[in-house]
Amino acid sequence: MNNIPFIVIAVLVIIYIITSIRKEKLSVTASCGWLLFCLITLILAIFPYIIDWFSQLIGISYPPTLLLTLCIIILFIAIFRDNRKIDSLEKKVNDLAEEVNILKSKKNGK
Repeated sequence: MNNIPFIVIAVLVIIYIITSIRKEKLSVTASCGWLLFCLITLILAIFPYIIDWFSQLIGISYPPTLLLTLCIIILFIAIFRDNRKIDSLEKKVNDLAEEVNILKSKKNGK
C-alpha cells in the first residue's frame, strides 16, 4: 500500500490542528476548513478509488483532473473568504485611526 505516507501526513496534520486549537493559536472556525480538508485527504488515501468512481459518475475521463479542479475551486473559495476578512479588518483599522486622530486633535485643542 503506497498511500501510507499520505495517511500518516493527514493524521499528523489533524493532530497538529487540534493541538493548535487547544493552545488557542487557531480558532475553531478557522480550523474547520483545515480539518475537513485533512479528513477528505485521509479518506482519499484510504480509499483511492473513490475519486475514480466520482469522476466516472460525473463524466470526467481523467480522475486526477477532477481532483486538481476541486483543489483549485477550494483555494479560490479560501482566497475569496480571506480577502473579505482582510477588507473588513482594513476598514476597522481605518475607522480606529480616524477616531485616534479625532481624540488627538481634541486633546491638543484644549
